Amino acid sequence: MGEFGWPPGNKFAYVPIPETGSLRPGMAYPYSLVSAAVQVFGLSVPDWLDGLNMHLDPDFEHLTYGDQGQRAAQIKQKLSPGDLLVFYAGLRDVHPQANLVYALIGLYVIGDIVSASSIDSVHWPENAHTRRVLGLDASDIVVRAKPGISGRLTRCLPIGSFRSPVHAPHKRPSYRVAPNILHAWGGLSVVDGYLQRSARLPEFLNPDRFYSWFRNHNIPLISKNN
Repeated sequence: MGEFGWPPGNKFAYVPIPETGSLRPGMAYPYSLVSAAVQVFGLSVPDWLDGLNMHLDPDFEHLTYGDQGQRAAQIKQKLSPGDLLVFYAGLRDVHPQANLVYALIGLYVIGDIVSASSIDSVHWPENAHTRRVLGLDASDIVVRAKPGISGRLTRCLPIGSFRSPVHAPHKRPSYRVAPNILHAWGGLSVVDGYLQRSARLPEFLNPDRFYSWFRNHNIPLISKNN
């Protein structure tokens, strides 16, 4: 059993957010591509996603991640080759009356960080931001990860719970890293492990301590979108 009492396995389907940009010809990833992965859990892709394309990012098959705007600027300013980029997601638990589960789904050890507009056309299919038609003033960046030690987790690793801040129990609950896990990591730059989406990316205060914790879970990584 894991920290959250889940049964062994913690299998998940990776379903990206919808693509909102203009795509280059032949570079669309429709939601039909993840239908089989979702059906394993007795579910189906929601009807409202029919006819839409995925913003497949991170792209675990090609070990890339793209971003733009303020988050791209943070990545360029604060991260370097050898640093960690860790992906978490809100996952719908298929157990009856279960809550949303916040969990780690992938980890990259950074190889390099490049401007998306500088990438040669032969590599455009490798990331969602280079599959887009980019403007001349595009701020998009692409992170390329080191193979062998980067990829999608074969099973998700739950880290979050819906709770009030430890030091302000009267405040409205939100999704935060569980206190015992936050302690094991050595803390985050966000207050009490706040997880819900923000323009400011959470940072590990002690990346080495987090990486030791992660590796102790011994979860294999795969570079494949399944």
